[in-house]
Amino acid sequence: MKKPLSFGFAALVLTAALAGCGGSPGTTTTSTPPPAAASSAAPTSSAPATTAAARAEMMVASSSAGQIVVDSKGMSLYFFTKDVKDSGTSACTEACLAAWPIFTTTSEGPTVDGVTGTVGTIASPDGNKHVTLNGMPLYYYAKDKAPGDVTGQGVGGVWYLVSPTGEMIK
Repeated sequence: MKKPLSFGFAALVLTAALAGCGGSPGTTTTSTPPPAAASSAAPTSSAPATTAAARAEMMVASSSAGQIVVDSKGMSLYFFTKDVKDSGTSACTEACLAAWPIFTTTSEGPTVDGVTGTVGTIASPDGNKHVTLNGMPLYYYAKDKAPGDVTGQGVGGVWYLVSPTGEMIK
């Protein structure tokens, strides 16, 4: 008698464990397949967006200031009001760059996901490609330490977050 009872108990425990892994109705679980599995899997409607987002250098994220432009790691990007649109130069130089590092790319055309403004580049003083949005250079704020930080918003009344359309968020 002990054998069927222990077998029944083991089956019950296994069933409960498996049910816990699968979620319940109305619950969505996500997982990232290994790279080999992703390339051999049949495409789904969400696969192109996920793939594009993974490769994008700039994308849109939600923040306390609304929808903003961030880099591929989720770090907020900013405009400097002293920059002149379409001038091809940055007004932030020397000491300014220590607090406001430039957002650079190695590509001719930075990839975006959800950003609808016109993306381009200008030459930076150190020879890198400084990314622009609607003709305005983009910067990080050195005090933003984690994705989602927006501590540079409004600093000095001249630094502002960027909207997906390429406007300053004031």
